[in-house]
Amino acid sequence: MAMVWLLLLLGVSGALGYFSSDEVLSLPGLSTRLNFRQWSGYLQAAPGIHLHYWFVTSQRDPVQDPLILWLNGGPGCSSLDGFLAENGPLHVKDDGSTLYINEYSWNKVANVLYLESPAGVGFSYADDQVYATNDDEVADNNYLALQDFFRKFPSFMKNDFYVIGESYGGIYTPTLSLRIANGAAPINLKGFAVGNGLSSNYFNDQSLVYFGYYHGLFGDTLWANLNTYCCNGGTCNFFNNTDYFCQESIKEAFFIIYDSGLNVYSLYMDCAGGIPTSYKRFLTDMKNLFQFYQFQAVKSTEKAINMAPPCINDTAQWTWLNRADVRRALHIPEWVQAWELCSAVVSESYHRTYSTMYDFYLKLLGKGLRVLVYNGDTDMACNFLGDHWFVQSLNQQKTVNYQPWIHNNQIAGFYEKYGDLTFLTVKGAGHMVPQWAPARALKMVTSFLSNSPY
Repeated sequence: MAMVWLLLLLGVSGALGYFSSDEVLSLPGLSTRLNFRQWSGYLQAAPGIHLHYWFVTSQRDPVQDPLILWLNGGPGCSSLDGFLAENGPLHVKDDGSTLYINEYSWNKVANVLYLESPAGVGFSYADDQVYATNDDEVADNNYLALQDFFRKFPSFMKNDFYVIGESYGGIYTPTLSLRIANGAAPINLKGFAVGNGLSSNYFNDQSLVYFGYYHGLFGDTLWANLNTYCCNGGTCNFFNNTDYFCQESIKEAFFIIYDSGLNVYSLYMDCAGGIPTSYKRFLTDMKNLFQFYQFQAVKSTEKAINMAPPCINDTAQWTWLNRADVRRALHIPEWVQAWELCSAVVSESYHRTYSTMYDFYLKLLGKGLRVLVYNGDTDMACNFLGDHWFVQSLNQQKTVNYQPWIHNNQIAGFYEKYGDLTFLTVKGAGHMVPQWAPARALKMVTSFLSNSPY
């Protein structure tokens, strides 16, 4: 291992089969010496599709440690938010000028590849600037980009490989994993994980009404109306009910959850910037809730500085990534669009092919892959109860009963296992678990990668 690190520190790229032209040798705002290497550039997907990547090696053992592909969701949101605010080794200070070391980075235990997907997201682009796409096309392009990655970094092809996605990554991750599992490319796929993911439209919507009521968001009058107009014979349909009065009740519940000023991503956290007097709600995640009813949030006519989801402050990342010297350091051409956390162009032109990942999970579990579904339990965009119901719907044999897992001599959350499938909650965390519960997230992913007890 000492020899490996000597090669790394000396920059002997050829010895380990690394691609050198994209290497990031310095970053504006960073004065600390790093014990890992990093690359930023473009991976070729379909002809004319260029997906930006940022790759960091493990701080522990790049040769032996697994390789993670990390995907943020949306659809239309950038995985560089995962890098700079969640589980990456470098985070941006609030003023947007300085980088600092994230002591809970996932590259402490793995090599991590951050991919901005689909084209139009972040620094990724298409030659024709046409950004309409769909779930299958995204999976195909991500698979092609992965093949290009391994052409550039062939020595990592033997490493255990995992796909991990967040939010709409609940769609990206299993669809890509099945492409890999069925494909001819010799990728050493061992499993995948989904964090606060959209796994089933039905379960996400159906459970959110119960989540809202039992977290004290609905008064007795609304709850009585929901039960009166949406339920019959002890069975409730909050997902696609055609009763007018049920729809009106669902609409009231929706606006309390999404458009009242609550932080939809973390119920008990404040909304960044406070409750706005006029709303310019980002529509990507709104489209993930109660899609059948096609509610429209009220939007202000004020021009937003950037396209951040509601109650999320991405000013630091946005400021740093759009600096000219940062773009040069990351090998971003001058003519590529400015970086935004989420792309309205991609979101508004995106076609959602799948409403459930049920078949994908069964096929992947049938191939012997290990799967982790984890949820911060205060998130309302993709709530824990809906993902739990989805996991239960797969009808796998339970092997470990629901029980707490421990970190730092405290209950960190709860988990249960169904053979190779684990469902896990992170207590008190919201949508972005690695950002809001970083130490527990590192413990969780370490246990998952090593297939050891939580």
